[in-house]
Amino acid sequence: MAPVRRGLVAIVVLLAFVFLLRSSSSASSDSRDTHSSERPVQVPPRVRTHAGRQQSAQFFIEDIADRPLRERLRYQYPYDIDAKFPAFIWQTWKDVPSSSWFPDELRPSEESWSQLHPGFVHEVLGDKTAEHLIRYLYSSVPEVVEAYESLPVPVLKADLFRYLILLARGGVYSDIDTEALQPAIDWLPKDLDPLSVGLVVGIEADPDRPDWHDWYSRRIQFCQWTIQSKPGHPILRDVVATIVEDTLRMKREGILTMARMDKSIVEFTGPAVWTDAVFRYFNNEDYFQNEKSRNVTYEDFTGQTTQKKVGDVVVLPITSFSPGVGQMGAEEPDHPMAFVRHDFGGTWKPANERYIG
Repeated sequence: MAPVRRGLVAIVVLLAFVFLLRSSSSASSDSRDTHSSERPVQVPPRVRTHAGRQQSAQFFIEDIADRPLRERLRYQYPYDIDAKFPAFIWQTWKDVPSSSWFPDELRPSEESWSQLHPGFVHEVLGDKTAEHLIRYLYSSVPEVVEAYESLPVPVLKADLFRYLILLARGGVYSDIDTEALQPAIDWLPKDLDPLSVGLVVGIEADPDRPDWHDWYSRRIQFCQWTIQSKPGHPILRDVVATIVEDTLRMKREGILTMARMDKSIVEFTGPAVWTDAVFRYFNNEDYFQNEKSRNVTYEDFTGQTTQKKVGDVVVLPITSFSPGVGQMGAEEPDHPMAFVRHDFGGTWKPANERYIG
């Protein structure tokens, strides 16, 4: 009888195992939006945002490639506000500092970042290295790689690179012609929890004059020569998707050349598209659903003299990244709120595209 009892016990255990599998399958199928035979990709199920909202996302191996670009970027580069700011400093130039071709006039500013950030990984990437890095980081989103490699001039690639590297890896990006005046750990107020901040951006222009549109693209313009971010921030995801979509559209239309593009550099990849992405985020109810319903505009930042936190974004005054410009209320580089000094010579541009002030 012992063998019979053992057989009965084995059958009971098997039936119980099958029952548990069926129950688990039935429960999971209730939340699927595709056929029950599809296997979900394991992703972090909930990502906290600054407003306390928890966002759920579930993707399936069979249809992930068909998702909109912004959804795939969110899946590949998730955002976690509770993470620390990565200790990276990213810069690009045609040649690396160890090369004899690296300009001597750029060495003091490049070295300032290493000197003030001894615990950071400071990378100055040459053009070819940057291209290989983008291929590696975005191999799962091939249209991003296609768009980056299709851009017709280096200045456009330099603009897109900063958004791409911060979206994928986070840290600080700063143009090679910038000088660090204070370490990044001092950019936030001492009484502000850095775990409540996901992105730090500075004001580039605050032109309080009636003809401002003759000089700048936006009434308040955020600079993109220096940005600090945690990986996956929604603003970076939005600006990357916007630029990639515009690039591939112009490529299909046969106008992706400097002579035929239907957008200027500033509007296509520069501070205009960046500023628009920041304001879209501030006014996106998906992220600010607990805030009072109102429109965030330039009026919220004009004349700003200290840090201002909006959700999980800290906006720095014009002095922080543009000290010494002698206008729009910017103080001198020795001011306590001066963090980064920009050369403003446009040394990364061709000579005929440089500007002063």
